[in-house]
Amino acid sequence: MGNAWDGAPAPYVELGRDQWRRLRENTPLTLDQRELEELRGVEDPIDLDEVTDIYLPLSRLLNLHFTGARRRGATVSAFLGEQAAPPPYILGIAGSVAVGKSTTARLLRALLARWPDHPRVELVTTDSFLYPNKVLEERGIMHRKGFPESYDRRALVRFVASVKAGVPEVVAPVYSHLEYDILPGVQQRIVRPDILIVEGLNVLQPAPPAALAVNDFFDFSIYVDARVEDIREWYVARFHKLRRTAFSDPKSYFRFLTELSEEEATAFARNVWRDINERNLVENIAPTRARALLVLRKGPDHAVSRVRLRRT
Repeated sequence: MGNAWDGAPAPYVELGRDQWRRLRENTPLTLDQRELEELRGVEDPIDLDEVTDIYLPLSRLLNLHFTGARRRGATVSAFLGEQAAPPPYILGIAGSVAVGKSTTARLLRALLARWPDHPRVELVTTDSFLYPNKVLEERGIMHRKGFPESYDRRALVRFVASVKAGVPEVVAPVYSHLEYDILPGVQQRIVRPDILIVEGLNVLQPAPPAALAVNDFFDFSIYVDARVEDIREWYVARFHKLRRTAFSDPKSYFRFLTELSEEEATAFARNVWRDINERNLVENIAPTRARALLVLRKGPDHAVSRVRLRRT
């Protein structure tokens, strides 16, 4: 199941869907169709079969990994003569715009919270650490929103480091996709989670020299992957769905797009994909894939076809 990797034995195991499905063992399905409808993203066709085949084995793997991390933490505490609470387990989820990573994050949050050992599972997206539009405009990088330089990296690292250090309560800003900006004075409170999921485009980016990266604090990391051509089509389909729904809200930053014809809207979406999202994917996001401990590879139908797991 391994393959050659730069002439050395592969550090990964490659599993087809059928092989991966069998690793579920007796992990129970704790979601129903109604709950799944609430969790899945716009134009994401995920169904209960996908949950059963892909996400239940993944939930089992993460539970085993969580348990192992707790044991390692207890060993260090015993060595230091401390009786400290175990540090939160931090899971990072990366991938392109429109690839389905947000659905993956929400789904794993729901599944992991139903394991007996970790009822408190929190989810934070790195959108919350984008600079406000005013700052992006002042720096002349509003058109590069979502690129690494559009995030307050230091604030994100401080936030995750504080959670990992066991700070009783840590706050994060809140981003509104409707208003396309950070909401002034609004905060998300994170109080002693057992597991913190950090989801975003660039969570696996390496740090500048002599600095810490957010993924230095991760216990496990996942990259949601697919062909660029497939993600482009998913992005355009999602764009049209949002144009018929969220964009029609009077508060929406993108309300003007509802006035375009279908053809104009398609051309607009494809241009945005080509000039911004695909460029960011190729230049910044996809190169971090090899840093992930697990890669979910999707086919054209959005279903996961293969799983790559790093052995060490």
